[in-house]
Amino acid sequence: MLSRYLSIILIILGSCKVAPVDSVNQEIRQLTTIEKNLIQSNYIFGLELFKRINERDKDKNIFISPLSVSFAIGMVLNGAGSQTYDSIKKTLFVTDLSQTEINQSYKSLTDLLLGVDPKVKFKIANAIFYRNNITIKNNFFDENKKYFNALIEGLDFATPASVNKINKWANENTEGKIPIIVERISENEIMFLLNAVYFKADWKLPFDKSMTRDDWFKKSIKDSVACKMMTQEINAGYFENDNFQVIELPYSNGAYSMGIILPKIGQNIDQIIKNLSEESLKQCFDQMEAREVKLFLPKFQIKYKIDLSPVLKSLGMSIAFDPENADFTKIYEGPERAYITNVAHSTFVEVNEEGTEAAAVTSITIGITSIRDRIVVRCDRPFLFMIKEKNTNSIVFIGKLVYPS
Repeated sequence: MLSRYLSIILIILGSCKVAPVDSVNQEIRQLTTIEKNLIQSNYIFGLELFKRINERDKDKNIFISPLSVSFAIGMVLNGAGSQTYDSIKKTLFVTDLSQTEINQSYKSLTDLLLGVDPKVKFKIANAIFYRNNITIKNNFFDENKKYFNALIEGLDFATPASVNKINKWANENTEGKIPIIVERISENEIMFLLNAVYFKADWKLPFDKSMTRDDWFKKSIKDSVACKMMTQEINAGYFENDNFQVIELPYSNGAYSMGIILPKIGQNIDQIIKNLSEESLKQCFDQMEAREVKLFLPKFQIKYKIDLSPVLKSLGMSIAFDPENADFTKIYEGPERAYITNVAHSTFVEVNEEGTEAAAVTSITIGITSIRDRIVVRCDRPFLFMIKEKNTNSIVFIGKLVYPS
């Protein structure tokens, strides 16, 4: 486990000026204007989601996948109408895009993320499991099959086997890292929309295991915990200002990387998170220069689970959770009203000498009513880190590490 003062952001985003992708052997196409708009919207949504969660869980490790949440909500959007539709678009920051543009951009983004580095294991999967005695509108299924490649399967929700089926899907699509996403199915629940994201990559420059040492991680001025500290001297993209240091560590061929934001001694990690914005992060990475750095980074693992319902309500989606006013008539139209009852999000990340493995599953439940000297970056106190892909600008994982284990 990790200290409340160690914060982590894992982000897949686009073109950083340092650490060029010098070994990528495939042509990566340019993004269209519409794709750029969706990616920017996902970036802003991910940061806002993370900041709201950090306000609630300041004393905990946090690790989420905004990309996974966005994809799951994107599927739900195909079934929303009237004010519910507008509120979801506003929450996702996609008010300027049509539904066709949104769907097509999600499809294109999936293709782009999956194809940039054959040595990185990256998977995105979507599924819709529904109560097989309820009539769901075919167009809703068709749109999510076409644009999200979603598995569509009707189940007998009255039997325990349906829970096992859904959890098996989550387990298989996260390589066993998220074995359970649904505990039980209530009588009023008619559908589960799921997204799974899995990432595994080796560092471009692995850490030497023989150099890993027992060390101390400073949870606070007065409190430290033991950790396994990795170390290496590396030429890396680097930036600093009065508040923090930033370093970028490439994976594999350099298409993906981890960005670490380490607050300087005396700076408050939660205040830095509060001040994060799309523009401020872009400036940090745009201003990076290649520098020789002595890096100290703890090994760690996080397992995190959260009900995102209250957070999404605070971001403007309250009506979607309102059984009296939600409009999901593009999914189901009957004597009862359909609405979102729960948004579960479960994640995993492990960072070690070889690289990084991360996974996330989002489940949306639909129910019905009834310096110039030698630079040292010693990560023995709170910091942020990001996984980045050069051609896109999408937040895939964002988290807060509390102490290394």
